[in-house]
Amino acid sequence: MYFNENGFLPPHDYELTLNDLRESLLVRGPGDGEPWDVTWRLFLIDQLEALVQQLWDVGIHQIYIDGSFVEAKAHPNDIDGYFECDVMELATGELERKLNALDPYKVWTWDSSSRKPYRGYTKKQLPMWHRYRVELYPHFGQLSGIKDEYGHDQQFPAAFRKSRDTYLPKGIIKLSR
Repeated sequence: MYFNENGFLPPHDYELTLNDLRESLLVRGPGDGEPWDVTWRLFLIDQLEALVQQLWDVGIHQIYIDGSFVEAKAHPNDIDGYFECDVMELATGELERKLNALDPYKVWTWDSSSRKPYRGYTKKQLPMWHRYRVELYPHFGQLSGIKDEYGHDQQFPAAFRKSRDTYLPKGIIKLSR
């Protein structure tokens, strides 16, 4: 694994365990002498692990992470991702109920009214972001609200495999147990 000339992982789904991720280029850095915040990146992985374990505990195994964490950015703000889930379990609130039964902070919601401001950020953040600095979105085939270079809404799998500003293809991490 390496960063290309655009600072992205080359287009591919890189399957890693959380331990593999901790030892990867994404945490340890490219080794080019530039500053790299290993301590912060390890903290983000620990935070991610708490949420991913909860997803695994309710039977969700298709989990992908992206955002500035998987780019050549020394200090990413957070970890973004999505997971594949059953539409009916999400629509009925059953998934949220199961996840919140596991999470001591009850952060599992995607209701826009739950978003709160954070100093220095224009975008309001979900409760999971405020507690864990991680945002994981459910995906069941719906549009994500993220537009492509032509102004069309994309599903999460397409949106997370392109940069948001240049629309260049990039790699993504698929978490495995």
